Amino acid sequence: MDVLYLCSLILSIIVSVNCIMWTQEPNSQKCLREELQQNVVVLGEYEVSEAPGQKIDYVVRDSKGHILSQHEDVSKGKFSFVTENYDTFEICFVSHVPQHQRGIAQEVSLITKHGVEAKSYEGIGEAAKLKPIEVELKKLEDLSEDIVQDFSVMRKREEEMRDTNESTNSRVLYFSIFSMACLLGLATWQVLYLRRYFKAKKLIE
Repeated sequence: MDVLYLCSLILSIIVSVNCIMWTQEPNSQKCLREELQQNVVVLGEYEVSEAPGQKIDYVVRDSKGHILSQHEDVSKGKFSFVTENYDTFEICFVSHVPQHQRGIAQEVSLITKHGVEAKSYEGIGEAAKLKPIEVELKKLEDLSEDIVQDFSVMRKREEEMRDTNESTNSRVLYFSIFSMACLLGLATWQVLYLRRYFKAKKLIE
């Protein structure tokens, strides 16, 4: 039981939950970006303080500009989406204030969950009639799979960076050799040219 408690504690530390709060200035935009793996469920919950006559919209999109979730004039709500590819995703909140009105700052809070934390294990446990310990073990199993997948992606990116580094080193070497050859060729040409010039002027024999 102590081992299970310890594992649950580690799980609560590692799972990906982001909670942030900021002050949205009138007619401004605030974007939050994060890199996510493929087929990751993302849940979000937001709350915006009231300001008469003002409104705040939010939009979720990927690096290619595809809109995954969007809503206008929000106050409090939730959103969710599933990533199709490994990409950088951004959540933007945009403030709009009428021209004739002097805007005031609004408080915005955002909670995002993805990975293990985004799954409803209570519902999974009830559907499969699992015991609480079995539900916790299921969480740990999914977390282990996520960690293994993250390490696999990190290893792949490290290999790509190493290949790029080796390719860059080779190109720099070839460019250095080419530059040295050009400098030696130019120096030789200058010596021969000056030699002919001085001979033509009969300054040297």
